[in-house]
Amino acid sequence: MAVLTLIWGTSFILIKKGLVVFNSDELGAMRIVIACASLLPFAVANLRKVERHRWKFLLASGLLGNLFPAFLFAYAETHLASGLAGVLNSLTALFTLLIGALFFRQQITWLRMVGIVVGMAGTAMLIFSGGGGTNLSNMRYGLFIVVATICYGGSANIIKYRLQGIKPIVMSSLALLTVGPMAAAYLFTTNVSAKFAYAPGAWEAFLYIAILAVFSTAVGLILLNKLIQISTPVFASTINYLIPVVALLWGVLDGETIHLWHYVSMVVILAGVFIVNRAR
Repeated sequence: MAVLTLIWGTSFILIKKGLVVFNSDELGAMRIVIACASLLPFAVANLRKVERHRWKFLLASGLLGNLFPAFLFAYAETHLASGLAGVLNSLTALFTLLIGALFFRQQITWLRMVGIVVGMAGTAMLIFSGGGGTNLSNMRYGLFIVVATICYGGSANIIKYRLQGIKPIVMSSLALLTVGPMAAAYLFTTNVSAKFAYAPGAWEAFLYIAILAVFSTAVGLILLNKLIQISTPVFASTINYLIPVVALLWGVLDGETIHLWHYVSMVVILAGVFIVNRAR
């Protein structure tokens, strides 16, 4: 859990560094292509070891847990501080519960509903907490991260209820294999090759994206699946309390301005996550 916290907490600053040269679409596509390539040997070796009817769930997990969030987070961080993006990411726990209740027949108690409401209130506070007339911009770009966390919640439920029994590295590699070709096809329509040739700092930005792809996407996905298998869901979900702290620390070290109201909003969001995870 500690390793996963550091990996995912650092991902938001890596996205920010990659966006210095590449636009959000290029970054999102490269992230998926590199992550897919890094696990390709495992995917090829296990192509025939998964039942045919499970491939649709692997595709859904690849889209919701990898492809869509890669683009959504990158686009949001073109105008949103990386530390605040990390805080909003904690909403994943709330949407995992909601989607489980709506589509997978999981029970939801009144206390957990209170936690969801508290978490949403904190999100609204954070999104509207900009200064100097930037509230509308914060709302727009913050909502992209909210959509990404909804995707993560959907993927988590698919993994839990439709892909049980598949080894973490097999599940991760095959899910990435289903979306890697899509990202690669899109990447060929962009201006990435020209940027490598002429844009100053392109290779340095690419290094940040490669680290993001290999560790935050490929290795992080394997670790999360393993963590869910060897522990309880409650224990695994405690990572949502720790990732925002790491993300905010990286943001502050990189010179981002975090206001008191942002910290208050973060506490409210994490309080909602805490209530959801501890409620019975």
